[in-house]
Amino acid sequence: MQNFDLQLQNLITQALQEDVGNGDHSTLSCIPIDKKGKAVLKIKQAGILAGVAIAEKIFKQVEPSAVFTYIKYDGETMQVGDIAFEVNAKIHTILTCERLVLNCMQRMSGIATLTKSYTEKLAGYHTKLLDTRKTTPNFRLLEKEAVRIGGGINHRFGLYDMIMLKDNHIDYAGSIEAAIENAWQYLQQNKLSLKIEVETRTLADVASVCKIGEGKVNRIMLDNFKPEQVKEALTIINNRFETEASGGINLNTIQAYAATGVDFVSVGGLIHQATSVDLSLKAVIY
Repeated sequence: MQNFDLQLQNLITQALQEDVGNGDHSTLSCIPIDKKGKAVLKIKQAGILAGVAIAEKIFKQVEPSAVFTYIKYDGETMQVGDIAFEVNAKIHTILTCERLVLNCMQRMSGIATLTKSYTEKLAGYHTKLLDTRKTTPNFRLLEKEAVRIGGGINHRFGLYDMIMLKDNHIDYAGSIEAAIENAWQYLQQNKLSLKIEVETRTLADVASVCKIGEGKVNRIMLDNFKPEQVKEALTIINNRFETEASGGINLNTIQAYAATGVDFVSVGGLIHQATSVDLSLKAVIY
């Protein structure tokens, strides 16, 4: 992944510009510009907390002298009534940042909570949980961070950090063999050290990758294979490549896939099916 802090700074800048525009006129109209205040983040729904560190970054990007105090940390279990953090800053800073902080933390906590549900199902198994690129445009950075907080592993971050030969690549290339050979030659010619993953749709595809892919392919994806088909594929692969099951895997089926011994399962629903968690930022008045 490219530099996290720089990407986060850019995300915050763009998100605030989208929200504030030419001014937070609600706040400008009724609060003195230099007046200080305090606010706390209240938990209104149980789950896994995520985004506290992001909240600190948001407040301090707007006001570097803001005082941010952690009460709970990312990855901790949260219960209704808990306080996650408190912030002391200019009231203008608190009110201007409020919605961005909540949007990020509510979304991230929802993803982390769902991810934790999946990783708990994998306890005791060899299989690890991956996310996918099925993310919200311009918010992938924090959605994938939430998966990590929830105990999952980030798959490739974008198109630039891994070669994944999916069905359309293979069909356009003419065959699975041609796609692999073209990708391998591309890496050699451009002196790139990217890993190659190949999506397979049938056991015949698996056999083809095993025949020509050694020394070139790093991982075989078993796309929309049923657990019993995954077992057959793993026998063919015989530990020569990393393996990943993908497609239609959910909380009800993930243990059946893990029981096959596959190295990874990828679940797009970690992100696109997650439901935001209810949080609120409340002023503290003395």
